Amino acid sequence: MLWQKKVLENKLGKKFKITGAVTQLGILGCDTNKWDDKIISKNPFFCPDKSMLKIWEKYLLSIRKAGSSCGAIIEVRANGIPAGLGAPIYSKLDSDIASAMMSINAVKGVNIGSGMNSAQLSGEENSDEISQNRKKTKFKSNNAGGILGGISSGQEIIVSFAVKPTSSILKSRKTINKFGKNTSISVKGRHDPCVGIRAVPVGEAMLSCVLLDHYLLHKAQCS
Repeated sequence: MLWQKKVLENKLGKKFKITGAVTQLGILGCDTNKWDDKIISKNPFFCPDKSMLKIWEKYLLSIRKAGSSCGAIIEVRANGIPAGLGAPIYSKLDSDIASAMMSINAVKGVNIGSGMNSAQLSGEENSDEISQNRKKTKFKSNNAGGILGGISSGQEIIVSFAVKPTSSILKSRKTINKFGKNTSISVKGRHDPCVGIRAVPVGEAMLSCVLLDHYLLHKAQCS
């Protein structure tokens, strides 16, 4: 999916950038306030928080040795996206992004901006206040994840998705056979203790596809 990124870079300029990272490994989350683009590609977890690398390594090793697996949460950020992409209904930018992310194997949930956490916020906490400074519009926060009413606001687009634990594990689990009889299953061989780690570049590619689609739609109807 590299060509979609190249087209967007060509059309939107140097400010355009899409970056994905693992922000939670099993029960262990990282501090996204410590997000560092430079270290994401330099560690095997695609982790943006350097302080969690050793902790995650020890945790995932224990999961593997136990013959089990864990899930993960991947966050993808897109910068340099112009305001106006999307529509208030049918071709909503956030609904198309959610659909694309849910089409990735093993994905079980998608958040845009604060997502599910929005239910815990008050109206004033969740509201992204807007102000004008020297003819430039600024937002105080980005709980909406860069999308308002199905249309890009010009802010950073933030989407995260949850990947379930790898189904193939060494621990025995109850199941039924082809005759409908009760039995048990244990999958032998080598399997990733966390398949979610592999989903980072896939999430980046999916977001690139959706953004390019909406960019072209916007150009076709507004040019």
